[in-house]
Amino acid sequence: MIVQQRDNEHKGEFFVEQEGERLAEMTYSWAGTDKFIIDHTDVSDTLRGQGVGRYLLDAAVQFARDRQVKIIPLCPFAKSVFQKDANIQDVLV
Repeated sequence: MIVQQRDNEHKGEFFVEQEGERLAEMTYSWAGTDKFIIDHTDVSDTLRGQGVGRYLLDAAVQFARDRQVKIIPLCPFAKSVFQKDANIQDVLV
């Protein structure tokens, strides 16, 4: 599964496309230069149950680690995964 990213320094997204169709996305907004807010996650019914949401979140966590920034998970999905997995909590605000 290839997770792509777009970022315009104000907002960004991690997403999965197949054959030109967006099937999953996790959007975020920058809150200053040192943190971003994950505000929405959506996965198409065709990919549900395959862990795609977690792939998106793992990409966001890796991005935060690479940039040495923190994440504020307002999206219910992201928030619940952060609460359950201590291995990714190093990037939480």
